[in-house]
Amino acid sequence: MPPKILIVDDDRHTRVFLERLLAKTAELSLAVDAREARQRFAATDFNLVLMDQCLPDANGIDLLRELRRQRPRLVAILMTGFADVRDAVAAVREGVFDYQTKPFEDIDALEAVIGKALELDQAYRDIDTLRAQLNTGTHLPVIVGQSPAMAYAQAQLQRVAGIDITVLLEGESGTGKDLAAKLIHGLSARSGQPYLEVNCGGLPETLLESLLFGFEKGAFTGAGQATAGYFEKAHGGTLFLDEIADMSPKLQSSLLRVLQDNSYTRIGSAQTRKADFRLVCATNRPLQAEIKAGRFREDLYYRIAVVTIVMPPLRERTGDILPLAMHFLEAFNAKFGRHCGPFTPAAVEALEHHPWEGNVRQLQHCIERTVALHGDGPIDDIHLFPEGFDAPRAGLELGPGQAESSQAALGYQDARASFERDYMVRLLEAAHGNVSEAARLSGIPRQNLYVRMKRWGIVTER
Repeated sequence: MPPKILIVDDDRHTRVFLERLLAKTAELSLAVDAREARQRFAATDFNLVLMDQCLPDANGIDLLRELRRQRPRLVAILMTGFADVRDAVAAVREGVFDYQTKPFEDIDALEAVIGKALELDQAYRDIDTLRAQLNTGTHLPVIVGQSPAMAYAQAQLQRVAGIDITVLLEGESGTGKDLAAKLIHGLSARSGQPYLEVNCGGLPETLLESLLFGFEKGAFTGAGQATAGYFEKAHGGTLFLDEIADMSPKLQSSLLRVLQDNSYTRIGSAQTRKADFRLVCATNRPLQAEIKAGRFREDLYYRIAVVTIVMPPLRERTGDILPLAMHFLEAFNAKFGRHCGPFTPAAVEALEHHPWEGNVRQLQHCIERTVALHGDGPIDDIHLFPEGFDAPRAGLELGPGQAESSQAALGYQDARASFERDYMVRLLEAAHGNVSEAARLSGIPRQNLYVRMKRWGIVTER
């Protein structure tokens, strides 16, 4: 279904231009004033509103504020023929996604901003769907993401969940293998029974052995009382062994015997106990390669890998980055009592182009850090990646002596702040105060410039 876009502008040429630009990819509604816009808005759940700032019967910013009271997650782009940075700052404060000046100079850039705005709207809707799933009372873990790679993985998880077989989850660190294991358990016939997980990495062999098998009193020094192991505690339920590749050869042999015989004995005991649990394992290293290297038993591999499901890395599911970021943003806003957001176009661009070598876990920590350190308001790319602020782009020659030796004595953050303000001042001087020209010269999106100008108290009349 094509997205629904409301265009509010009393200028006929602008309406015709946007209609020609968007008619093939979106379902459009047109309004010439605030009264008509209110009527259209009440009748349709729009994905995006393109709003002129100066309407015959209202100020566009005031009208957007009114519409956002009805729909707080409304995504909007403000259009104006007057590039006043003070109005842009006001629009940003109201949560406007972007601020576009007319006539539109770069059609490709306009289309890109509209595309990013629609992505943000879809992310909001995905979060609403996620919240509805969480409120159903099923207590199932929810995996955020509707990209083809993630949809395929989730379909496999749901398909095998109801079949009582061992499952091996492969994937890089941070891809959500633990959530996948919980989902398998939650959808299985064993969901009402215990779910236990053990990370095999970093635990000494003897500790992991006692943790899994349990032990009798006096079995070893410090064994003051008989203790059930995870094989026993998981009876009737699911046992998740994470980082199975790190398990020692001795314990691999012991686990193989448990799976072959469906029984185990506590350390220090001769009593055989029945093993009744579903085993789910995970690894961030391909076990076939570990077998070839002689570090993993091939016979154990075939026991635990009856079905293998690969959890895709974030770089293969870029369409999920923004919904995930929105999900974490909401969670950490609630946790820290903040009102951070929304993401600016520059922030969306930065999120989608970051390599995310640590996958979803790295993204989660990035959003957590941003919310913890950032005050309330829109999130720009520099808030997400303060260490990655770009140096001046080619096209502006800054005079000699710019890198003053006194800055070398400053702390890194102070030096970077000093550089940024100086760069912004010189950039706007080179652009003769024109923000659109400054954006073109620097390659920094215009709204990003407005945010930084606000940060440093820089005002221009153009």
